[in-house]
Amino acid sequence: MEFGFWSVIPPLLTIVLALVMKNVFIALLVGIFMGSMILNGWNIFEGVNATFYSFVHTFESNGNVITMTSMLLIGAVIYLIERTGGIQGFVDIIVKNRGLIKSKRGANFLTWLLGIVVFTSGTISCMVTGSVARPINDAMKVPHEKSAFIVHATSTPWCVLLPLSGWLASMIGYLTAGGVAEDAAISTLIQSIGLNFYCILAVVGTLVVCLFNINIGPMKKAEQRAAETGELDEPGHGMQMNEDRTPADNVKPRVANMIVPMVVLIGTILAVLTITGNGNPTAGAGMQALLWGSILAVLVLAVMCVVEKVFTVEQVVSEIFKGMSSMLPIATILLFGFTMGTMVKGLDTGNYLTSVFVNLLQPALLPALSFLLCMLLSFATGTSMGTMSIMSVICLPMAINMGVSVPLVAGAMFGGSIFGDHASPISDTTVMSCATSGCNIIDHIKTQTPYCAIYAGISIVLYVVLGFIL
Repeated sequence: MEFGFWSVIPPLLTIVLALVMKNVFIALLVGIFMGSMILNGWNIFEGVNATFYSFVHTFESNGNVITMTSMLLIGAVIYLIERTGGIQGFVDIIVKNRGLIKSKRGANFLTWLLGIVVFTSGTISCMVTGSVARPINDAMKVPHEKSAFIVHATSTPWCVLLPLSGWLASMIGYLTAGGVAEDAAISTLIQSIGLNFYCILAVVGTLVVCLFNINIGPMKKAEQRAAETGELDEPGHGMQMNEDRTPADNVKPRVANMIVPMVVLIGTILAVLTITGNGNPTAGAGMQALLWGSILAVLVLAVMCVVEKVFTVEQVVSEIFKGMSSMLPIATILLFGFTMGTMVKGLDTGNYLTSVFVNLLQPALLPALSFLLCMLLSFATGTSMGTMSIMSVICLPMAINMGVSVPLVAGAMFGGSIFGDHASPISDTTVMSCATSGCNIIDHIKTQTPYCAIYAGISIVLYVVLGFIL
């Protein structure tokens, strides 16, 4: 059955509600309900029943279950690393070398380097990098606006370029929800990383800013204020640091508790990919690798907790569930995103949009348009994953049907989604970057906006050019 224009209503309604309500969960739920109503001829009882069962059917896919399970397990790994002193051990090593930093440039570079090293999650990167670098930056009279900018630019943008944590599961999940075959998802993801221009520019561009002390617009004024008056914030605009999750009582900080599980996670993923791909990691079973890696990482770290007498067996189990619970919101977004993807496929929205835009939109412009739409939605909602879950089921099917490079559109979608996480005042990493660096949120947004705009502008030009080439 062809639904025509009605097939566009559920995803369109989802986008509008996300922009207006700033709540992706409600937006996705309403969109799924609307899709169920359309598919069931506007019968209210059958529509409500189909909405409930659409979530049940999502669990029929092994790939969906593996993705959400891996996400929860990686949440447990990250939480245990914090609780067993792994993060603190790493911090201690860096702090002992504090005497090597003798200039603003050195402090800025150390802040950037910390953000690169801590790649497990955007929020953890903001917490660790901001907390460790703040006393050094303060001593070197680096304005809090500059500190927050560097902390923020090396958090989520870098996690997406090096998705060796929960981001791997999420990004593969969004690709498969958008119509990419499961056996091709990981190779598509790898190809898209080099085409994620916004994130590349955010990370590399910020390094250039650090090394050459490039200050433009409001950031230049902030640097001048700090140099001339010693004031690290605009008068009356300072922000107190939030408390971080601390290690368990009487825990001796051990950097091994961070290094070992991450090596196990990464090593297992690469090993399984290589084995299942007959020597070619890009052809391996990505879902299987992710499941093995996350399970072994949890087991190894759990054993280390017991051997080090940090926790008893019962306590380890309790801590694992606490860590998993921290990932429930993200896992729920994935569940809703997968369900919306199935709904959109049932409505055949991708084919309808392709038939409409094939004469109105030049296929070569799809990457740039995808980037712009994701920028708008992510900035308005402050969530990158929520934007990916909504836009993946719209942009990727159109790319597949219109014969446009899927990795290029995926890179544009991922980069545009991260723009909001990076630039929006309501993003969780914005709040965390400001909290740990001591910067006022509005001052942070005001001073970093010119840089974000430059990165985004260059990205749009590249997507337009490559849209005609690839």
